[in-house]
Amino acid sequence: MTPIGRKLIETAAEVSGGGPEAVLYQHTVLCQTVLPYRDPGDGVRTWEQRNGEVGLQVNAGSVWHPSTCEFVPVGLPFGPKPRLILACLNAEAIRSRSRVIAVGDSLTGFVQRLGLATHGRNVRAIKDQLARLAAASMRLGVAREGRSVTINSQIVGAFDLWCEKDGRQRALWPATVKLSEDYFDSLMCHAVPLDERALAALSHSAMALDVYAWLAQRLNRIVVPKRRVFISWPALQAQFGGGYDRVRDFRRVFLQALRQVLSQYRGARLEVDEQGMTLWASPPPVRGRTAVINQLERGG
Repeated sequence: MTPIGRKLIETAAEVSGGGPEAVLYQHTVLCQTVLPYRDPGDGVRTWEQRNGEVGLQVNAGSVWHPSTCEFVPVGLPFGPKPRLILACLNAEAIRSRSRVIAVGDSLTGFVQRLGLATHGRNVRAIKDQLARLAAASMRLGVAREGRSVTINSQIVGAFDLWCEKDGRQRALWPATVKLSEDYFDSLMCHAVPLDERALAALSHSAMALDVYAWLAQRLNRIVVPKRRVFISWPALQAQFGGGYDRVRDFRRVFLQALRQVLSQYRGARLEVDEQGMTLWASPPPVRGRTAVINQLERGG
């Protein structure tokens, strides 16, 4: 058995067995739209993703380097790590009810909070992704009843940086971050609770993290117990499979991620067939906690 498989089994037993739950959060809009799964390259400065009438645009930013005193461009956030980082930052902001979050004096301690290995390569990757996330700006587009709304925002409004003394390690690490006011206010009303143990078990796969967060948010919105929602494979591919040209290739990878997600979210009620996926109203993955959704976030 692989280490990933063993971790999934062990965590599934913990989650289904009850016990204390550590809760992380993701914004409802970011449960419907996804960041890049892989590095799009330094030359790609904008990422766009659409889900029904909701659209997300992420623009890579730059940071002021304290040693050279010049702006240094950083790339777009990608992969599992910015998703985990953001869930942790969201949880800390909600618990403290403060926009200012201390990442911590110990880089190793912060990585341990994410449930990730603390070897040097992984630490540098965490540093790089947090800097990318902190520097990025986002636009959210929503179309409703013939009207369209574009919301310009940044998740992080301010952040402090310090640099490694080793010149070979170029990634910057925010010591503290300050969430932007509009993002913080929106998060306090529109956060989806997620089980930290499940996120740790799925931390190897950006797609699995996205599917878990999406189901936690989507199944909560099916309010009539006997009502069901059908989503076709092309629609699922548009939401989660931007890097796949053929539906069958996407479906194979998606089903693998879905099996891992369902091992952690046992209460999810759904069926998959050749046409797509059918969803039924289901209890949230964190007992007794449901997401707060407003009318702007009723996409797929």
